[in-house]
Parts: sequence; structure tokens; C-alpha cells
Amino acid sequence: MRIATLSVGDELICGQVTDTNAGTIAAALLNQGLRVQRHAVVGDNEHDIIGALLELARASDVVIVTGGLGPTADDVTARAAARATGRRLVLNEQAKAHLLEMSGHFTSLIVNPQNDKQAMIPAKTTLIPNPTGTACGFQLMHSGSYMFFLPGVPSEMTRMLHNSVLPFLAERVTGKRVIRTVQLNVFGPGEPEVDEILAGIVRPEQGLQMGICVTFPWMRITLRAEADSDDQAAALMLPAVRQVRERLNEYVFSEGETTIDETVAELFVQQGLTLALAESCTGGMIAQRVTSISGSSRYFLEGVVTYSNAAKNRRLGVDAALLAEKGAVSGEVASAMAKGVRDAAGSALGLAVTGIAGPEGGTEEKPVGTVFISLAAPDGCWTKRFQFNGSRGEIRTMTAWMAIDWLRRYLLKKSVADG
Repeated sequence: MRIATLSVGDELICGQVTDTNAGTIAAALLNQGLRVQRHAVVGDNEHDIIGALLELARASDVVIVTGGLGPTADDVTARAAARATGRRLVLNEQAKAHLLEMSGHFTSLIVNPQNDKQAMIPAKTTLIPNPTGTACGFQLMHSGSYMFFLPGVPSEMTRMLHNSVLPFLAERVTGKRVIRTVQLNVFGPGEPEVDEILAGIVRPEQGLQMGICVTFPWMRITLRAEADSDDQAAALMLPAVRQVRERLNEYVFSEGETTIDETVAELFVQQGLTLALAESCTGGMIAQRVTSISGSSRYFLEGVVTYSNAAKNRRLGVDAALLAEKGAVSGEVASAMAKGVRDAAGSALGLAVTGIAGPEGGTEEKPVGTVFISLAAPDGCWTKRFQFNGSRGEIRTMTAWMAIDWLRRYLLKKSVADG
């Protein structure tokens, strides 16, 4: 079955709003064993919408349209659908009743009872109920293509998709394939390196494919198996997942939607250890990430931003002579910061970062992007120099990610050693 999506809205074309609806639809269909072949986006221009509808209907068995069903003058999708399919635009009494009913639920919504625009639906269509919003959707058939029109509000669209569109398609699709997807999240190597490491795993001719999506500073490896049955899909998927995990080893920090911060939180809880942070160049970014996880108070004791040398000396006990001799951005100072915050907090682990985020402050010996990370623990203290590239924001982000990853790796090794 050939499926296409069409997203309507000037805000999408102009880049003011990111189109999430197309991805939501594609993912939901994939879970049903259906694949989207094409995504299209047009602005709130009736001529452009008509052209896109006709083109997609000719090339697709199913077209799912989102956006342009609202009450304002620029919402012209319903009228464009009527013109494209040779139907009259008529007042749908069921849609009008829904509009009036929903307007009573939204006390903050000013609805003019005389404004029936959202109830104007192409004739000879089937209404798609909207349980949470004012705009009903509708479906019709044109040129042998099932066409569904849904609101652009993501929460409304998603519910209508699952309540109406997916069940409709499920009843009519025969011989659909089983599609199974596993997502592995990776931090550390670059995309070319990962591609080389994973060479030979995929078998497209058998229905096993792999994609690499980079989202700075991490990446997602997506394995997709397509087969005639669950057992066949599993037979393709399970060995592939095992191979990816074996080859990338500790670079894989989670599976699915689990973030690296959530992974670290779970490891802290499992190990029963506590943490204190001393940050300089990141200005509290690491502490913010740690505390963004519910329940972090079980293991996170405190964090300090010791930006100046005086603060490093006063709050962490870093020797003034060491600061003068080695400089605030040095392995020796990072180590002293980590040990100092660990001692001050009485935590099991003390982690510190210090660096030059730029764009100023770099030298030939220590250029912009020079960062030292140190981890003090009961069994030792480890410090390493890193050289990150990019803008000030990118360097700070990379530093925070690397620090979190250091915690993850330490906790994993400890877990293996204790086990």
C-alpha cells in the first residue's frame, strides 16, 4: 500500500514550526506494518494545496492530510479538498453540532455561533470525530485513493489518527508485512566510524535495514526488520541487535527513548552511590541534567559552580599556589576540584569540569575547547584532557555530555566488578 502525508501551513513552510505530525503518522503506521513512501508540505495557499492533493492522490493509495481546518481566514484545506475532488463545500450539521458542543467546554475560547467555517465540509464525505478539539476531520475517496483530513494540532491529530484512521486502514489492508524496529542510542564515536564498525550487519535483501541519525552530540542506530511473521522478524532482528551491542560495546548508552541521563540515574540507584559536582565552564549544566530526573535526590547531594579561582579555593579547597602555577584549566586543578567537592559533600563520587568554552580565552597551549574532566571515587581519581570544537554552546554541551558519560562508564564497570 502506497501511503503519503501532506502537512499544510505557512508556519511549516517558513520554518517557524517544526512539522512533527508527519513523523508521528509514519511511526504509527510503521507499527501497523505500513510504510509511508512520501511526505509533502505546502503553505496555506489554496492553489498549492489542490495541486498537492491531486498529485498525491494519483500516486498513492492513501493520503493523510494535516492542518488548515481551523476557523481563521488562512485555513483553506477543506475548501481546497472540495475543489480538488469536484465536491461542493456544504454545511455539515453533525460538524456544526460538534463545534457548538465543544465551544461550551472551552470557557476561554471565544466562538462566534454564527461562524460555521469549521462546519463547512466537502459533500459526500465521512466525518472523523475530534474528541478534544473543535475541528472535525473528514475522509473521502478520490482517484482510487483514500484521503483523510485531520487538524494540525498534534494532540488532536494523534488521537484521531489512532481512533479512526488506523482502524479503518487495518480493516482494508491484506497481506501487510510485520515491521519491527529497535533503536540503540550511542555516544562517543563519529558517524563514519560507527558506519565502519557496523559494516556487514544489515541484510536489505532479507528485509533487515539500518539507519544512523545524528543528533548532536549523540546518534541513534535504528534497526528495522520486515518479514511475513513476528517469528521471522525476530529471527532477523535479535542477532542484529546483539551484533551492534557487541561491536559498539560501551558506546551504546540506552535503547528506545531512554536518555543517557535516565540511564545514569538508574545506575546510581542500583549501585547505591552518591554524587557531588563541581562545575566551572559548564556553569551548572551537568547539575541541571542530573536533577531533571525524578528521584535524583536519592543519590545527588550537591553541586557548586566555582567559576572564579577564588571560588575554587574557598569552596573546594583548591590550593592558591596550584591555581597560580598550573592555571584554572588544568588536570591538576580539575583533580583537586573533584576531590574537594567529594570531601566537602561526603559523597561517594565527586566529578569536576574546568575548561575554555570561548570564543575568547584560548592560548596556543590551551586553545578554545580545552576541557579537563576529573572523577574522584573511593578507588581512585581519574582526570583527562579533551579538545572539543564548535561554538561556546556546543563546547559546553559536549563537556556536559562527556561528564555524564564518564559517570555512566564508571558505574557500569563497578556494576560488572561487583557482579
